[in-house]
Amino acid sequence: VPPLLRAQARPIKVGLVNPMSGFVAYSGAQCRLGELAAIEEVNARGGIKSMGGAKLEAVLGDTQSRPEVGVSVVEKMNEDGVAAYIGCFQSPVALPATQAAAKYNTPFVIDVGASDLIVNRGLKNVFRLKPGFGKCVDDAIIALGDINKAANGIAKSAVLVHEESEFGTGTAKLLAGKLPSINIQVAEVIKHANPTRDFANVALKIRGLKPDLVIMSNYQNEYVLLARTLQQQKVDLAGMFSVLGGGFNYKFVKELPDVAQYMMDFNHWFNPKSQRALDMKKRVEAKGDLFTFEVYLGYNAIMFVADSLERAKSANKEALIAAMESSTYANDIVPYGPTKFVNGQNQGGQAALLQASKGDIDVVHPSQFANAKAVFPRPKLG
Repeated sequence: VPPLLRAQARPIKVGLVNPMSGFVAYSGAQCRLGELAAIEEVNARGGIKSMGGAKLEAVLGDTQSRPEVGVSVVEKMNEDGVAAYIGCFQSPVALPATQAAAKYNTPFVIDVGASDLIVNRGLKNVFRLKPGFGKCVDDAIIALGDINKAANGIAKSAVLVHEESEFGTGTAKLLAGKLPSINIQVAEVIKHANPTRDFANVALKIRGLKPDLVIMSNYQNEYVLLARTLQQQKVDLAGMFSVLGGGFNYKFVKELPDVAQYMMDFNHWFNPKSQRALDMKKRVEAKGDLFTFEVYLGYNAIMFVADSLERAKSANKEALIAAMESSTYANDIVPYGPTKFVNGQNQGGQAALLQASKGDIDVVHPSQFANAKAVFPRPKLG
């Protein structure tokens, strides 16, 4: 009689809700790169051991960078039987998508979306490991104040430029309210559409206002175009600063090093003192990809889901949500402490102040993660 073979554990479907087309497609592809790498790693080390080695199976969806499509992707994935969702990069897509997932009580882990509205609506199924724009603005103000104080308070005025959605509008509103606390007055707040193909008039307006700082909150394409336009029109500034700048990444600083030089961004970043993070960076770059923040935030989201499944010992939605709510998950790839959720928001996450330097990116604040000192004010344009 042949030996009885143990049945292989059924795979656990995880929905990756990414913008793979549309105006933030690059960022969506980077999120997916990290998420798929994490799924591959989890499966390679034996799957979810408490569930008999069950493997994670990615269910792929494209939001097309549009909120209504994001909802339809969630609905379709629910029919496919996903145990959890990860996404959506954009806050305007994440807001309705998480609401749709709440109808089915399916956990939804945010990879990048910054709006605090995502976790402030009382949805028990929504979790975010990274800090939202509220904490990021608070910490960015402290960092900018410290940098400016060290430069004898040279920056006294700023123009805020932001994209039109909840992300940019909410961030700019918070910044406008807090900049006076560090003795920087807001000269103007300028909103732009998504997409915007020409910032010439915005640059001319900024030149006329003569601020010490331009502070930006926008996505990849507009971020890079605005920075390039300001350089082309030789708008002289003490510094260019951003909070959660969508275009401040290796792609930008390597492709346009002269434009990016000395720009600063307060954003999510890997821990430069973590060997695991440095090893992961090497693996990503060895394949010809860039180690942008979307990669390791997506990776971290999947690893959190895997850890929660391991602890829940089940893909049952109620059990999985309970495991997420009580999670103390941590790894040192990102500069976070142990996870502690309050209303779905991790209290242990933090971002860092970054500066572009010769085609690379340094951490310049806070001191425990910094690998360089800030250059501020930046040298005068030639």
